[in-house]
This record gives sequence, structure tokens and C-alpha cells, in this order.
Amino acid sequence: MAAFGSLFRRQNAPMLGLDVSSSSVKLVELGREASGKLVLERCAIEPLERGWITDGNVEKFDEVAEAVRRVVRKSGTRTRNVALALPPSAVITKKIILPGGMSEQELEIQVESEANQYIPFSLDEVSLDFCVTGQSTASAGDVEVLIAASRKEKVQDREGLAEAAGLKAVILDVESYASRLATARLIEQLPGKGLDAVVALFEVGAFTTSMQVLRNQEVLYDRDQAFGGAQLTQLIVRQYGFSAEEAEAKKRSGDLPDDYGSGVLKPFVESIAQEIARALQFFFTSTPHNRVDYVLLAGGSASLPSLTSAVTRQTSFACSLVNPFDGMELGPNIREKKVRREAPSYLTSCGLAMRRFVQ
Repeated sequence: MAAFGSLFRRQNAPMLGLDVSSSSVKLVELGREASGKLVLERCAIEPLERGWITDGNVEKFDEVAEAVRRVVRKSGTRTRNVALALPPSAVITKKIILPGGMSEQELEIQVESEANQYIPFSLDEVSLDFCVTGQSTASAGDVEVLIAASRKEKVQDREGLAEAAGLKAVILDVESYASRLATARLIEQLPGKGLDAVVALFEVGAFTTSMQVLRNQEVLYDRDQAFGGAQLTQLIVRQYGFSAEEAEAKKRSGDLPDDYGSGVLKPFVESIAQEIARALQFFFTSTPHNRVDYVLLAGGSASLPSLTSAVTRQTSFACSLVNPFDGMELGPNIREKKVRREAPSYLTSCGLAMRRFVQ
């Protein structure tokens, strides 16, 4: 069977979480104290230029590989094992029910046979993996198995980026699964350990905002929408006549004209809040649910000034910024103020780094 990394399988050796998105590369390294408490050992971000990665595809391999090398150098890590992820659009996942008590080899044969029904490519063209997620609730004695498959070239691109930076890809995950893992830890810190809480997670990226509604580690609803921080860059270009590169740099540094806050940023923040409210309405009209208990914002554009309060106003639900490092110890290499500012960007890379410890 073609190995799809080691999806969901624990790696006890030191391991980096590396999130390669359309706008940046994020690296996280976690350790753990004897008490079991997680420690943030290292983290770093390196921006990518627009067009280097499009819809999860690596268009400029050498440039992205160099950015990965830079982020590794910047972090100061000596760890070489790494967990990476593919966007959900690049991975086909399917839950199937199989008889319990089968050996690993028998499971592999059965999964390959079942996979033929669900994967629209020859199995020679895909990397395939599976894991048993638990007992079937529908049929006694059976088990629920999650199959994951992706085109080999997509997997090889991610592995190649790691190799070009002197790293070894030991886990290849799905971005949404990694962000859920990091979020599940935060939900456990909510009142009542978050039991039965309906949590809407929005990851506001450069070009896409991903929504997942979670309850008790189950995904009730998910949806991607085509809006994100890159639209703010375009508004800055139109308003002030900067090039796209200048606008992006000035947006990051805050070096913008006096009327930027009221003329550009405030209307943009309101429009994102409206999009989030609209996405929640889609969730309510297509499921039996009519409310959520918490709205969480993550991603590079989540920390825009006043966005959480604008979302609370638009939706009437409590909204807060995600800090995936909440409740962790900070290692000696971490600059606390900087990490707090950038924390929402690290959700997926933090989830990838957690794969070292979580079965």
C-alpha cells in the first residue's frame, strides 16, 4: 500500500509542525514537561509572495523551498523530523465500516479494495493511508475506518519542500484536521471542559476563510469562502496607488496614511464580520442548529483591530481570537509579546507539532 505519511500516528521523537499556506510558512516546535504540560520551544513565520502557492499547489518550488530554509534558520531549531499538511481540497477522505478484529495486513487489503469505489483515480496515482477511529456506533463488533488519499505529485511536492530544507517529512496531515486538533485542546479549557459546546472556528487566510463548526470533536459543518486578508491589500492598492508588494509591506508594518483606519480598514473589518455572519446563517439554515456557543477567529487576518467586536455585533455570539499556545509554558527562545501578536496565525502549525504527542 502506498504510504500517505503517517496520518494520525504519534511520533515521540522531536518533530516540527510546518504549515505552508498561500501567504507564509509557519513553524512550531513543542516539547512536554514531565507533568504532561506542553512547552512552546520555538516558532517562526516567513512570508511568501503572492502566486508562489496557489490553491495549495506549489507554483514556485525553489522560492518556497528557500522560504522554508529561512524559517528553519530563523527558528534556531536543530530538529529535522517534520509534520506537514495538504489543503482539504487536495485530499479525499472517506469513513467506512469494516469488521473488527482484523490484522493490519487484512485491513490494508480491505481498505485498498474499498478505496477503489471512492477514489476517481487509479490507485497507482495516489498515496493512500487509513486509520481505525473507533468502534462503529451503528453495528456491533465493527470498526470505523478513515481512508485518506491524495495524488502522489501533491504529496511529493510537500516532501520535496522538506527535503530541500534538510528536513524529513514523517507525517503528512490535512490542514483542517491539524487545526481541529489544536482547537480541541482550547475547547477543553472552556467552562465544563467545553462538553456539548457548539464552537464555530473561522480561519481567515489570505484568499480563503475556512469555517468549521465543532461539537465534542465532531464536525457538524464545514465550508470555505473566497474572502481574506489579500482583499485588504487590494483595497490599499486602489486607495493609495501603491504596488501590490508595497501595499503588503506597508500593511504588515502599519506604515499607512492617516485616513487608512477610517477609510479602508474599518469598512473592510465590517465586511469580514458580515461574511462571517452570513456563513453562520448558512449553517443555521442547513442544519437543525440555530445558535453557536462560541465563535473563534484564527489565521493571519484574524487579529485585525476590532474584528472580534465587529463579529460579536454582527452575530450576537461571543467572539474571541484563538491563541493555540494558551496554557502552554513558553521556552527560553520565545519572545512573549511577538508570539501573542502572531498567535492566531499558528493554529495549523501548532496542531501539526502536537501530532508528536497525540495518538
